[in-house]
Amino acid sequence: MLTANLTPLLESLREARSRTLALVDDLDDEQMIGPRLDIVNPLRWEIGHVAWFQEYWLLRHLLGRSPTLSTGDSLFDSARIAHDTRWDLPLLSKAETIAYAGRILDRVLEEYQHDDAESLAGDGDATYFLSLSLFHEDMHAEAIAYTRQTLGYAAPVFTQRLAHEIPGENLAEKPGDAFIPGGTFLLGSANDQPFVFDNERDAHEVQIAPFAISRTAVTNTEFAAFVDDNGYQRRELWSQAGWRWRESNTAEHPVYWQFDGSKWWRRIFDKVVPMEDFLPVVHVNWYEAEAFCRWAHRRLPTEAEWEFAAAADPTTGDTISTKRTFPWGNEPPTPRRANLDWQNMGPVDVRLLAEGDNARGCRQMIGNVWEWTASDFLPYPGFVAGPYKEYSAPWFGDHKVLRGGCWTTRSRLIHNAYRNFYKPDRRDVWAGFRTCAL
Repeated sequence: MLTANLTPLLESLREARSRTLALVDDLDDEQMIGPRLDIVNPLRWEIGHVAWFQEYWLLRHLLGRSPTLSTGDSLFDSARIAHDTRWDLPLLSKAETIAYAGRILDRVLEEYQHDDAESLAGDGDATYFLSLSLFHEDMHAEAIAYTRQTLGYAAPVFTQRLAHEIPGENLAEKPGDAFIPGGTFLLGSANDQPFVFDNERDAHEVQIAPFAISRTAVTNTEFAAFVDDNGYQRRELWSQAGWRWRESNTAEHPVYWQFDGSKWWRRIFDKVVPMEDFLPVVHVNWYEAEAFCRWAHRRLPTEAEWEFAAAADPTTGDTISTKRTFPWGNEPPTPRRANLDWQNMGPVDVRLLAEGDNARGCRQMIGNVWEWTASDFLPYPGFVAGPYKEYSAPWFGDHKVLRGGCWTTRSRLIHNAYRNFYKPDRRDVWAGFRTCAL
């Protein structure tokens, strides 16, 4: 009999694969390779890698099974294959890649519905590695979305989406800051959970000074004021590294913005649309966020401040034992609390989704757009790499931390303590930011 605790994970693996394939359903073999760029992968490689990863951990590592494809390691092991060589590999066709991925998923489902799965589940290994495979595929689905945006492909079309109404605009046009009183706080995730990413461990006490943080992410209108005030041309607004990036990229505005002489437009997938005033600015990198903050006489929150604002419950007076899983509490995300799971096929107005507010009235800290923080991506005290050693450790030091998730992030993945990380020059990610008072 199938153990009850594995059933939801197996169903989620099926759903995740369905979403992955739906993301490329309309693309031909040529589009599934695409141009050689530093910030994306050829999609045939990406889907093959997702399948290979699932097989490696769930069938080969945990059960000792043989690989489905004898050349799989030489094609799809990201730790061995340099990014810029992935276009040169003898990759499978789109149809062959999908068939390869399907065979692996079928093997996984068959193995973990076997009686032996019960003994694996007893020590937690099955739950851990099924979760690892699931979340890995969810992250790559998000990457496929920003690849489609980067390459100017049409927006993906899903046959099934959960229809819902977003609560109306009920925040003032200038919502201002929320005052966060500070205190002692447990940063990170505890070890008593079935699955925790290694970079979230171990939860440890930090002292947070009082601060004020914006109730919403920075909007298109707010960022356009920075651009219109020659923000990209004013050297004093940029750090040394940021200015080097700006000059080397001749950046004058966010990457997908266009100006027609009278108003701003932006490209979303293959469409150019008028700029929406109250949507959060997105596809800006850390250097652009930093320069905006200097122009606005503001600053980015540290990741500890961000998590404290999202997770602390000041109504109890005990900021350690009452840490929240989500800004609104411990109940799971819903479409009325957070813009996740591709529900709206893009960011929504920053004034919406009041049911997702934190204890101090900060809105959309989970979902809509990833939020850059001031912090370098570094290990927490006592860090020990997880079984997938390449997940975090290679990236410590030269990446910045982002928090909160975006509209393509899966609700099963995100929570207040989740740490995302990218190099500060990345503009392809669905990332924006909120600011703190100096």
